[in-house]
Amino acid sequence: MKALTVLLASAATFLLPTLLYPSSGCAQAIDLTSAGKPLATQPADPAIAAALQDVSAPNIQAAITRLVAFKNRSTVSSTERDLPVGTGILAAADWIQAQFEQYSKACNGCLEVKVDAFVEPAATDPRSRIKQPTPIRNVYAILRGTDPVAAKRMYLVTGHYDTRVTDVLNTHNDAPGANDDSSGVAVSLEAARVLSKFRFPATLVFVAVAGEEQGLYGSHHLALLAKQQGWLLQGVLNNDIVGGDTTPGDMLQDKTRVRVFSQGVLPSAPPEQLRQQLTLGLDNDSSSRELARAVLDVDRTYFPANRGRKPIKAVMELRLDRFLRGGDHKSFSDEGFPAVRFTEWRENFNHQHQDLRNEGGVEYGDLLKFVDFKYVANVARLNIATLATLAKSPGESENVRVVTTNLDNNTTLKWESPQSASGPVRYEVVWRETAASDWQYSVHAELYAARTGDKQIHSATLPVSKDNVFFGVRACDTGGHCSAAVTALPERP
Repeated sequence: MKALTVLLASAATFLLPTLLYPSSGCAQAIDLTSAGKPLATQPADPAIAAALQDVSAPNIQAAITRLVAFKNRSTVSSTERDLPVGTGILAAADWIQAQFEQYSKACNGCLEVKVDAFVEPAATDPRSRIKQPTPIRNVYAILRGTDPVAAKRMYLVTGHYDTRVTDVLNTHNDAPGANDDSSGVAVSLEAARVLSKFRFPATLVFVAVAGEEQGLYGSHHLALLAKQQGWLLQGVLNNDIVGGDTTPGDMLQDKTRVRVFSQGVLPSAPPEQLRQQLTLGLDNDSSSRELARAVLDVDRTYFPANRGRKPIKAVMELRLDRFLRGGDHKSFSDEGFPAVRFTEWRENFNHQHQDLRNEGGVEYGDLLKFVDFKYVANVARLNIATLATLAKSPGESENVRVVTTNLDNNTTLKWESPQSASGPVRYEVVWRETAASDWQYSVHAELYAARTGDKQIHSATLPVSKDNVFFGVRACDTGGHCSAAVTALPERP
């Protein structure tokens, strides 16, 4: 009897807080799920799924093989006059332009093929990789949107076609650049070939830039051009080293994963904006991070797991780029455009920026035989699905904010319609716990909508505490094509 009394007393001590405070220990879980549901996978669009089936690994192999045949594609080789005919970076630029023109001819002139040509002046810094005035060409093709309003919105895919060996100023030694970055250029070319067979409300831009190995000169110039011409650029997909390096004996490469890098905080942002981001913990919610989350969302839709294994899995990396490295997406990010970089899971540095040689039993050089063309094709499919989904979406909501007039546990969100939407728009409020990197929950905003008196201004109040989560709003059409989410910022009374 005494033992039973002790047991009951212990049980009462353990249960008392739960009996007195029934929500204790699970209030946050209830709060998080009191509205909406766990983020659902969007339905696949049959037209986009058909486009993905058209992606060809043999076509990609042929493109990379042709680029490798130009030998040294150093950007500074454009100043040389003694290169063998049909080699060098200018010959490669001509070929890329011809490829875009061929795709345009096949679609009755649907692509506007352009060359952004300029001369980069010699730099005075002795460490500069541009020693004399150097001609640089960015080659790109524009697939204009079919909707007069939505066509203002643009999405861009790019790779760099210049290469290098150990000495970045070497313009004559063989520099095949099969992975870095013929693979990325092949993605742009294949995206242009496949998507030019379709029409989208928004505009797509397919690009190959030069000058990357010298210091991102080509992409910097194109990003400035986009800024100066007022491009409404809502997504830049940069593919750099997406060849799925295949080295005999390497057991740690993962051909089912691709890294997606993006910048969290822009160093160029105004001080007051930086202070707000740091105060609110929004250093993980830049427009580039939201673009990365949109890539993950597309990945879930079009690349489901089969027997527990996905053909390609996008992995969001919470940093601008790899250690001590840089890529062309930075040029666009610096100008305030949402931009991400796709890169294979595990690079082999013996096959990048190296003179071709065998040394100590190790083969050095960025050679064609180390590229996995099926892997590149899967990365191209992920790019194509992302471009097509975003181009069919209504575009991003404007001025998304959290009302902070009252201190309470409900959250009222307000936002404005996308400036480039012309059809019906369905809004989703998304949120995630502050420790989570991707969106976890969503709800159709109309379920919690409030009247605002203005058709362009929308409002919804959810019983989810703004202190425990980050909120965003994304705009979707009736077919489930959603924009990247826009992070909610405080609205001051």
